Amino acid sequence: MEDLSGKHILLGLTGGIACYKAAELCRGFVKEGATVQVVMTEAAEQFITAVTMQALSNRPVYTSQWDAREPNNMPHINLSREADAIVLAPCSADFMARLVQGRADELLSLMCLARPIDKVPLLVAPAMNREMWAHPATQRNMRQLAEDGAHILGVGSGFQACGETGDGRMLEPAELLEDIVAFFQPKVLKGKRVLVTAGPTFEALDPIRGITNHSSGKMGFAIARAAREAGADVTVVAGPVHLQTPRGVTRVDVKSARQMLDATLAGTANADVFIATAAVADWRPATESDQKIKKDGSGVAPTLSFTENPDILATVAKSDRAKTGRLFCVGFAAESHDLENNAQAKRARKGIPLLVGNIGPTTFGKDDNEMILVDANGVQALPRASKISLARQLVREIAKRNP
Repeated sequence: MEDLSGKHILLGLTGGIACYKAAELCRGFVKEGATVQVVMTEAAEQFITAVTMQALSNRPVYTSQWDAREPNNMPHINLSREADAIVLAPCSADFMARLVQGRADELLSLMCLARPIDKVPLLVAPAMNREMWAHPATQRNMRQLAEDGAHILGVGSGFQACGETGDGRMLEPAELLEDIVAFFQPKVLKGKRVLVTAGPTFEALDPIRGITNHSSGKMGFAIARAAREAGADVTVVAGPVHLQTPRGVTRVDVKSARQMLDATLAGTANADVFIATAAVADWRPATESDQKIKKDGSGVAPTLSFTENPDILATVAKSDRAKTGRLFCVGFAAESHDLENNAQAKRARKGIPLLVGNIGPTTFGKDDNEMILVDANGVQALPRASKISLARQLVREIAKRNP
C-alpha cells in the first residue's frame, strides 16, 4: 500500500545544508505514491542542484516567479492550486521570518502567501544552527506561524554541520515522511488516550533462559502508530521486541506478564481505549532459579512446574472504568485453528465489546495479516493486507463504536 497515493505535494527547499535530506524526502514521497513538484529558492540552489531534484521528482523544478513555462506567468497561483499540501523542508530561520512578515519577493514565499489557506496546508520542517533555533526571534516566529495556520513539524537534536551539537537539525527524511503521512490521516480518535500492549512476554527459568513465543510486536506497534495518526495520545507497553517506537508514541518496556500487568493498570487508569495486542504467556515457571540450571550428566531433564499468569485483559475489563463505559476494551486472540469459534468464545469469556482474531503461526513476524472482528453483532472479516493498513481499519472501527 502506498500511504500517499493520489496526493500532490509541493516540496519547497530553502537555503541550508539540510537540502541534502530533501532529496531523500522527495524520493520517499514518490515511493509512497505521491506526485511531487519541487520549488527552490535561490539560496537552496547553493546547496543542491535543480537537476538532482528534477531527476528524483520526475518534474521540472521551479526557481523563479518569472518562469516563462507558465502561459499566464503566474506559477505562484497555478502550482499552489494544484497541491494537497506545501511542505517546506528545509525551512531556514530567514524563510520563517519571511513567512511571518508576509513577504513575497521570490516564488516560494509568494506561493505560500497566495495559497488557499483552507485548502492547501503549509507544513514546515525547520533547519538551522542550535543558537539560531533557540533565539527568541525564531521561537516567536514559530509560534506566529502556528497561529497563522502552519503546521510545525519540529526539529531533531544532535551533531550539526557547523560542528556544534543541539536542537535545530531538520528531522530525518523517514521521520518527516511518517509525520506527513500521519498529517493526512483522518483524526477519528482526536483527544482520546489510547494504551496498546504489544509483543510477547518473557517468563524466566533462570538468569539465562526463559519461556516466550513468536510474537514480533509488529501488529501492536502498527496499531500504536495508527492510533497516533488518528489524533490520539498513545502509549505502547512493549514486551521484549526490537522495533522502533512510532513517532509521537510513548513507550514502556517490560519483560514478564506481571510487569506488563502493572504497566497496563497504571496506563489504563486514565485511558479511554485499551487494545490488548500482546501475546501474553498464559503460564510461567513456578520458581525462578537464581543461577543457571545446568546439565549434571545424568541424562535426566529437570522437572519444571508452572503457575498461571494473571489475565491482563480480563483484569482490565473488570475495572470500574471499563464497566462504566469510560474505557473501551479491545482484545486479540492468536489461535492455531478454529479461529471464529475460539474468538467468539474468548470475547464472551473476557466480557469485552470487541475482539480481533487471527491465526498466530501465519502472522507472527510478518508485515501483513488477515483478521476477523468479533462483536455482539457477529463476525466481520478483514482481508489480508499490510499490518499498518489493518491497524488503520481497526482504529476506524474502534472510533465508530466509541465516539
